[in-house]
Amino acid sequence: MKKRGFGIGKWNGVGGKVKEGETAKQAAIRETQEEIGVTPLFLQKVAVLDFYFPDVPAEKDWNQQVIVFMIDKWEKEPVESEEMKPQWFKISEIPYDQMWSDDILWMPKVFSGQKVKAEFIFSGEDKLKKYKFKELV
Repeated sequence: MKKRGFGIGKWNGVGGKVKEGETAKQAAIRETQEEIGVTPLFLQKVAVLDFYFPDVPAEKDWNQQVIVFMIDKWEKEPVESEEMKPQWFKISEIPYDQMWSDDILWMPKVFSGQKVKAEFIFSGEDKLKKYKFKELV
């Protein structure tokens, strides 16, 4: 559960911005350590998602590309931080109604073993207006 900042009040994966000199994979490891105290091992890139919010003021800087990694091995156990409250869900019980509205479109594809590339355009702050999928290259 995201407790502050972008996406507050939604179930969401850990993540954040890539710092200068960092790769996306290095950023994913750092953010996971910072947000839930876990060190991910053997990250596999499973999605590249482009998000656009044309109705949100540009200074909010919400347009972004998200690279999604999946892991099945990690060090330490998840702990709550000021940023996130982690919780396990069975895939069949993921609370999509409490998440970003695009998640129900791409996450099942990833969970079934597909790699995806997608673009999502939102109207306002959380109404999905348009989307399109392409296979991840």
